[in-house]
Amino acid sequence: MENFYILDTTLRDGEQTPGVNFTLEEKLEIAKMLDKAGVKVIEAGIPAMGQQEIEVIKKMNCLGLKCELLTWNRLSKSDIEKSLETGVKNIHIGVPTSDIHIYNKLKKTRKWLIETLKDVVNYAIHKGCKVSVGAEDASRTDMDFLIEFYKTAEELGVSRVRYADTVGALDPFGVYENIKKIRSEINIEIDFHGHNDFGMATANALAACRAGAKYISATINGIGERAGNTSLEEIVASLKYIGKYKTDFDMKQIPVLSKYVEKASGIKLSKNKPLVGEAVFSHESGIHVDGLLKDRRTYEFIDPTEIGRESKFVLGKTSGKASVRNAMKELGMKLDDDKISQILERVRKGESLEKKKEPLKKLKYRVVGIFSGEIKLPFIFP
Repeated sequence: MENFYILDTTLRDGEQTPGVNFTLEEKLEIAKMLDKAGVKVIEAGIPAMGQQEIEVIKKMNCLGLKCELLTWNRLSKSDIEKSLETGVKNIHIGVPTSDIHIYNKLKKTRKWLIETLKDVVNYAIHKGCKVSVGAEDASRTDMDFLIEFYKTAEELGVSRVRYADTVGALDPFGVYENIKKIRSEINIEIDFHGHNDFGMATANALAACRAGAKYISATINGIGERAGNTSLEEIVASLKYIGKYKTDFDMKQIPVLSKYVEKASGIKLSKNKPLVGEAVFSHESGIHVDGLLKDRRTYEFIDPTEIGRESKFVLGKTSGKASVRNAMKELGMKLDDDKISQILERVRKGESLEKKKEPLKKLKYRVVGIFSGEIKLPFIFP
């Protein structure tokens, strides 16, 4: 039995990132890749957006995926009808629950919200739908009213409720307390949907899981509105390797998913993006390389090969003798300490020259190789 499930919303909330617009082919490919990786639920899109979105979800529904497809809807019977056109009867209804949203955006009341929830959920269930209900802006919703909202949804027969930290307003301590309180009041599953406005989406999702939320909404590479959503790769790895949670997620699919979505979305990843960034398993510091050569665990908490990555040693200004010696070994050369020291000195000088933007051709050495496919300078040898 898995301890948590990923509800991926790359194709819904992720596509709400300004400038991101996946093609039909990209959406279908992402869906297949998520299914292969072991995602439990894919939030496929918003049918109410129009016929084009409906057709995409129809095609997705014909892929024969093992995971569940989920459509996103407003608190509206017309949205439910649009979802039914896709052939997907697993629907999510997003409901604004904070007073900021109820009174200022909807211009309604809490009483109206509860009564409309009953009407729309009953309508969807009568149509044969499996329904989940989400509290939008739950983190700024009065807790007593939020629990009333969730209890009403539970009594109506929904399968799951969502707690959305819509503007990333919480820290892990607040998330833990809130989810723990809600968990003590209802018996159905809880889905935590976090945003990264203050850089705490992954930590908040981890806290939510600790408190009893079994479903975690996430997006590949953490894409999404504003600062993005909980990053799928970060939360899966955090729960598995730090939290010691059980999961059937195929960790080796993480870099595959990340690279594909990076290209399809047009959002370039930073080199130090946790787990998937180009440089996160690269080591230059002499102290680090020396430690890694003796025991990988000294400076790598997880074996990068478990998530389809590999370590790289990079020669540069902060390199030490162990780095150079290992580089020479890779090139099939065995040199004494004096020669190693000479090479290290030239590597460091070369690094300084590079930073001054002086042409590398001024270095009067010949290139003999490149170490592990990544290096800051040509590897030089007298």
